Amino acid sequence: MQPFVFNTVAQLICEPGSAQALARYCQRLGIQKPLLVTDPGLIAIGLVQPVLAALDTAGMPAVLFDQVREDPPEATVEAAAAAGRAAGVDGVIAVGGGSSMDVAKVVAVLLGGSQPLSALYGVDQVQGGRLPMILVPTTAGTGSEVTPVAVITTGETTKAGVSSAVLLPDVAVLDPDLTLGLPPAVTAMTGVDAMVHAIEAYTSKVKKNPLSDNLAREALRLLGANIRTAVHTGSDREARAGMLLGACLAGQAFANAPVAAVHALAYPLGGHYHIPHGLTNSLVLPSVLAFNMSQAAPLYAELAEILVPGVNGSIEARAAALVDGLRSLIEDVQLPATLQAVGVPGQDLPMLAEDAMLQQRLLVNNPREVTLADALGIYRAAYGAEA
Repeated sequence: MQPFVFNTVAQLICEPGSAQALARYCQRLGIQKPLLVTDPGLIAIGLVQPVLAALDTAGMPAVLFDQVREDPPEATVEAAAAAGRAAGVDGVIAVGGGSSMDVAKVVAVLLGGSQPLSALYGVDQVQGGRLPMILVPTTAGTGSEVTPVAVITTGETTKAGVSSAVLLPDVAVLDPDLTLGLPPAVTAMTGVDAMVHAIEAYTSKVKKNPLSDNLAREALRLLGANIRTAVHTGSDREARAGMLLGACLAGQAFANAPVAAVHALAYPLGGHYHIPHGLTNSLVLPSVLAFNMSQAAPLYAELAEILVPGVNGSIEARAAALVDGLRSLIEDVQLPATLQAVGVPGQDLPMLAEDAMLQQRLLVNNPREVTLADALGIYRAAYGAEA
């Protein structure tokens, strides 16, 4: 067996209504004055107010920072840290999607240590500790509540990651009630994002390990069984719970067996055209899997047995069925299927390929080596017409 290291969250709570008990978890961690990080959309639909009220009732009113937006820039991180510093907070809570959780992770480090933001980027660059931290996802996608990574926008089209086990929270709270109001499109995009995490973790070249493998398989089972219901019948609590747990397990898997070419080719699409991250993954997923087939077919065949009921035949036939099954799923949840459909200019594909090649930290995990010509070929296949 290849040696491996597996890190994850200290405590995971999975229960409907558990977000209303945040005060109890704060008390366990010694938090008396938390900074609550969220986004204006969740405030607008009233999702966060009951959590704030419960904290108020428990005698630990939160300092609210509700200005997180998708692909959060450094200025947002600094503003959240400044708000927490000025109020003298002693802990950080995030209620939201991946962006809110990423901001909260970095803010907890900034408030609990002495390093500037610029010194945190990269792998294991966090030198000190952090404030106590609780993460509460409201989407079933990123798995950020159990990953040691935060991604911050550093320029017009560039992002950088902070990767350190210090970023793992003390408590992750999975409350499916918080996801009942997710719109179908968001449910679909985040759900496919989580499926990509599971698939890429299972085929990760460098750090693939037995724990991540089992988590990825169970994640894919839960996500595949529930995504269509969650998209088309959003009030189904059981489907929402299955999606939330599936996304979390996929997060635990790829936190320890990192993602690869799907994410590497998805990032430039988000950076240049501000397409939501889950959708960018969905757009390139079938083409990347087809490209990887020569090296990953046996593993794809194993995953097909989870995702495609009744699949049989040779390894190659089952692996092909996985790709076909994912194409059908993307159609069933009504996501755009091609780069052309979301307005990506065909003449931009060479530029996107060059940008994707900068993601070597991800490409090194891919089961098949990706050259510049390969990246361009994958984009052309994903474009949907002659490009």
